[in-house]
Amino acid sequence: MNILITGCNGQLGNEMQLLERENPQHTYFNTDVQELDITNQEAIEAFVEEHKIDGIVNCAAYTAVDKAEENEELCQRLNAEAPAYLAHAVGNRGGWMIQISTDYVFDGTNHTPYKEDEDTCPNSVYGRTKLVGELNVQKLCPLSMIIRTAWLYSTFGNNFVKTMIRLGRERQELGVIFDQIGTPTYARDLAVAIFAAINQGVNPGVYHFSNEGVISWYDFTKAIHRLAGINTCKVRPLHTSEYPTPAARPHYSVLDKTKIKKTYGIEIPYWEDSLAECIAKL
Repeated sequence: MNILITGCNGQLGNEMQLLERENPQHTYFNTDVQELDITNQEAIEAFVEEHKIDGIVNCAAYTAVDKAEENEELCQRLNAEAPAYLAHAVGNRGGWMIQISTDYVFDGTNHTPYKEDEDTCPNSVYGRTKLVGELNVQKLCPLSMIIRTAWLYSTFGNNFVKTMIRLGRERQELGVIFDQIGTPTYARDLAVAIFAAINQGVNPGVYHFSNEGVISWYDFTKAIHRLAGINTCKVRPLHTSEYPTPAARPHYSVLDKTKIKKTYGIEIPYWEDSLAECIAKL
């Protein structure tokens, strides 16, 4: 198959490129904005036709959650309109698409893990635009798979893990929110799941993926420091109200992964095992 990967310079896109070497049966076109502007519909249509693209994995997105509150137009273009252009182009060829989405499509008021068919209720610009992107892709590409994920980190790019390691080494004390609960996702584990879907065949629908387990940002930080050998920084728990941000965060965003595990027969690693693997690479 000829597969287009967008957002190849990001956390997930970089992990996808590493795994391409283990899946040499396909031909990959790894693009970022320099190679293909996904907000340009004509450019996408031409690229997909010229390279006879059979499938698209869209790893590109506007993910600056707080800045999105001020940059709604750009966020809308990247998170809602661009996925529609990609879905339309590959759907016209009878191809498939995997669209990466987010836990922010929920408002975080649940107390049990979110299943795929639960009502969405985003309460941020980021969440709203990502939800519109989901709906656009499903409407325009019948063979599409939406994978919602949460708390993504990797050895690549900027992310919470790297920030906490840096701050832990720079500061003697750090306040981190303890009343927001979720599950971290190692981007490499998500990339493994995506390749399972590519190689076994895309089953259309919405899926959830994160690592196993449940944790707060505070506990996550404590684990990051322990695994990174940082013991000189005191980490204090903060209430969300003590750390106001422009965008509202879901207080509870644990995702139920039963569907993707059953559909593709995959085992998902425990969050702390994957964190240890990532930090060892850093």
